[in-house]
Amino acid sequence: MISVEEALRIVLENQLPDQIIEVPLLEANGKVLAENIFADRDFPPFNRVAMDGIAINMSFLSVISEGDKLLIENIQFAGEPQKTMSGNGNCMEVMTGAILPENTDTVIRYEDLDFTEIEGRKYAIVNIPLSEPGQNVHHQGIDKSAQSLLIQQGTKISPAEIAIMATVGKDYCKVKAAPAVAVISTGDELVDIHENPENHQIRRSNSYMLAAALSESGIKARLYHLNDDPEKLENRLRIILAANDVLILSGGVSAGKKDFVPQIMENLGVKKLFHKVSQKPGKPFWFGKSEYGKIVFALPGNPGSTFLCFYKYVKPFFSGLKQETLKKAVLSDKIFFRQELTLFVPVTTRCNEEAALIATPLKNSGSGDLAVLLSCDGFLELPASEAIFEEGKSFSYINFK
Repeated sequence: MISVEEALRIVLENQLPDQIIEVPLLEANGKVLAENIFADRDFPPFNRVAMDGIAINMSFLSVISEGDKLLIENIQFAGEPQKTMSGNGNCMEVMTGAILPENTDTVIRYEDLDFTEIEGRKYAIVNIPLSEPGQNVHHQGIDKSAQSLLIQQGTKISPAEIAIMATVGKDYCKVKAAPAVAVISTGDELVDIHENPENHQIRRSNSYMLAAALSESGIKARLYHLNDDPEKLENRLRIILAANDVLILSGGVSAGKKDFVPQIMENLGVKKLFHKVSQKPGKPFWFGKSEYGKIVFALPGNPGSTFLCFYKYVKPFFSGLKQETLKKAVLSDKIFFRQELTLFVPVTTRCNEEAALIATPLKNSGSGDLAVLLSCDGFLELPASEAIFEEGKSFSYINFK
């Protein structure tokens, strides 16, 4: 039996090599970017009008006093080529998003103006004093300069990255290809969700949970269910292993008389890298790798164990992390736990007045308690080196909501 830290290290050391593909931009959301994205021009690419109003040459006028009246020469709309204001003491109406007219440097909002007409000519009357140029102008290159790095490879793509790539004209982008993943539930007691279970049966939930959790990382899994017949189990797993990069099994790894998975994996040439981790829940967790680089996660079948092991080990494996990214939360109530195991406690969380994350343990019936996950935000990780965990102390926190 190995420690939680050692188990995670082994999992992360055996991540799959990257396979790079190019996809249309709208198919990239949720995937991991496999190239750097650079600005093809300045951000913004021109002096951009930030508010509807009038543009003036403040450098020439020096000071604008309340009540000053300025002749309106023209109007500059967004999407029009740049126009030029001819009179230094005049103004031009401008719309948000337009290029700032030549010979102007400042925008005064419509809210700070009145308008009048004299002998067929329209004037703007300024209602506020003004002495500083550059107001209400989004200056060229102030956000990012041309050729600067905008998005670094390895970034998980979200709608924000999609917007940036669209702005720089990336209709296709390179991403890490999602591996072929099979999620396999095992056990004679399980029936599918559309079936009416007998008194001694339950519907399958772990495989659907795992598939949904994988979809958050942009991975679409194939789902299988196998009963506890060792010969049929081995034959089916041989086929599934050949067709996929990663297998995630739920059940069949403990010490029961029908827990055939570890021996079958050995028969199929999958080398055990570890079996059993000093933790609760999830102690029977099995992890292995074939000579062809296929990865197998064999998770304990109780839903709490499956859930915890996915977020502690499987999700970091697929995210491409080289080391664990730790979050912290403060324990709200003292806990006693005298077994020399790392304890993962289901908790609900809130932020206090100092913006610290407070974790409150939830009463539950153990790793078979599926319903507690509805109230749970994540798991607080309490180290095996301690037996008394004091209120107010900070511990590592794994969240899934």
